[in-house]
Amino acid sequence: MPRAVRERQMLDAAVATFAQRGYRAASMDEIAELAGVSKPLVYLYLNSKEELFHACVQREAEALVAAVRDAVEPGGGSAAEQLWNGLRGFFAHTAEHPDGWAVLNNRAGTQGESFACAIAAMREELLARVTQLIAEAGREAGCDPGLAEREVAGLAHALVGAAESLAGWANARTGDSPTAKETAALMNFAWAGLGNLMDGQGWSPPRPSAPDTQS
Repeated sequence: MPRAVRERQMLDAAVATFAQRGYRAASMDEIAELAGVSKPLVYLYLNSKEELFHACVQREAEALVAAVRDAVEPGGGSAAEQLWNGLRGFFAHTAEHPDGWAVLNNRAGTQGESFACAIAAMREELLARVTQLIAEAGREAGCDPGLAEREVAGLAHALVGAAESLAGWANARTGDSPTAKETAALMNFAWAGLGNLMDGQGWSPPRPSAPDTQS
């Protein structure tokens, strides 16, 4: 069997095991058995458990970023349409690869600086693209050109954070898991808020009602 195919089998088995068991509880014996290879072969190809986990994190992060990029680029259209396409691509990928998303979202960030850095790099790439699209959407909508860079960056962080949380929620459901389009539609609160902001309509809490003075 070609080396690339064998490595992919081992990485697939490792991602599934790390997602279910966590980094510390997962054993190389389990991974080798699931991959259908001997444990020495796993060490021969990937050297150590730490390097194997790092390879899993790197592969899954690159695949997720590529899925979002592919969903955005071919569609073209307005910046708002590209944002929508990117969200659907994100949710489609996390739904199709729940173990990969579990490794990225639940496992890697708590296992040491090198793994946390890989996750941070993935998020920064996604945030940079979302920030750019929000800014472009604002210009296309003719919103106030003074919309602060800080506000755009804050909106991008809110959008990405909400998407990550929703992906975890959707994957945790059993039996009635929403589709990628349905999950993306739950981001409507973000679209409504973004649209209002671009129209110059900020939100403020309602004033407290006056006390009833009548007896």
